[in-house]
Amino acid sequence: MRIPVTTLNDGYDLPLLGLGTYKLQGEDVERTVRTAIELGYRHIDTASFYDNEVQVGKAINDAIKAGDVTREELFITTKLWNDDQERALQAYNESLERLDLEFLDLYLVHWPWPQNGTYVKAFEQLAELQGMGRLQSVGVANFYPEVLDDIINATGITPVLNQVELHAGFTHPELRAYHEEHDILTEAWAPIARGKNFDDPAIRAVADAHEATPAQVCLAYLMKLGCSVVPKTKNPQRLVENLGAVNVKLTDEDVATLDAVQGERMSGDPLTFPG
Repeated sequence: MRIPVTTLNDGYDLPLLGLGTYKLQGEDVERTVRTAIELGYRHIDTASFYDNEVQVGKAINDAIKAGDVTREELFITTKLWNDDQERALQAYNESLERLDLEFLDLYLVHWPWPQNGTYVKAFEQLAELQGMGRLQSVGVANFYPEVLDDIINATGITPVLNQVELHAGFTHPELRAYHEEHDILTEAWAPIARGKNFDDPAIRAVADAHEATPAQVCLAYLMKLGCSVVPKTKNPQRLVENLGAVNVKLTDEDVATLDAVQGERMSGDPLTFPG
C-alpha cells in the first residue's frame, strides 16, 4: 500500500503516516519495525528518550540487508532529549551510533523545556548540523508559538514540522493556523487518543458510513486536516488497520462532524513540562 507524502519546507518528502515507537521495548521493537516496513511503512519515529534506538536501527538495517527496502526509501526521525539540549552535537552522534545509520532524515528538539532556557541553543546546534550536511531536516516537538518565534528569530531557520499531541477532540486550531502561516507541518503524536474516544458517537457514525474502524477514521481525519500522523502499536493487526486509514476518503461533512468531538490533553503541557 502506498502512503501519500507531503513536501516539507526544505523540499524533502515525508510520508503522512508513519510508525511511532514510544514504549516499544525488547524484541517487540525489532519485530514491529520489520513488520511495518514489510507492510509499506516508510516513516519510522523514535527518540533517545524511548531507549529503543538500538533495536529500531537493527530492524532498519536488517530490512535493508534483506532487500525489503533501501535506505533512501525510508524517513527516520529521532529526537534530542531535554537533558542534552546543551550538547546537541554529541547527542546527535550518539543517536546515530545507536541507530547504526550514517545520517538522519529528521532530528527534533523533543520539548522546549522553557524553564531551563536552552531550547534556542539546542535548535541552533541542530541548524549547525544541517549546515554541515550531516542532517537532512530539522524540527521540533511540543513547541508553541512563542518558543517557535524565538528559534526562528534566532536562527533564521523555520523547523520543517512540529510534532505535538493531537487527536480528534484536541486539534490545536490556533497552533495549526500558526504552522500554516509559517509553512510548518503539524505532526500528531497520540493521534488516536490511545483509543479513548473510539466510542464517541460522531466517530462511530463516520466509521460506520465508511465501513472503517474508529482508528482509521481518526487517522484519516487528521490527515484530511493536513497533519502527518505517527500512531504506535506492537500489534501486527493494528499495523495493518492503521495503514488502511490512507484509503478512507472523508467528506467535508465528515470533517465537520468530527470537529465537534470533545476531548482534552492527555499528557504534559509544553508550557510547564517537565517542571
